[in-house]
Amino acid sequence: MEVKIGVADSPRELVVSSGQSPDEVEALVNDALRETNGLLVLVDDKGRRYMVPSSKVAYIEIAPADRRPIGFAVGK
Repeated sequence: MEVKIGVADSPRELVVSSGQSPDEVEALVNDALRETNGLLVLVDDKGRRYMVPSSKVAYIEIAPADRRPIGFAVGK
């Protein structure tokens, strides 16, 4: 699954590929946004941690990963 995070005062969005379900990510986002000084922490497929202060979260997009085949296929 792919999570895009818009960060306030940043021209680029943060893109995280996660093995978590959309419901799990939504729960993490909701918990972080409820806290006054919350911190959104997501872990990607490779084990890297992304931490964003909840006060800087502009938007979150949760979507299935775009799995495109890599390489060349031989036609029939």
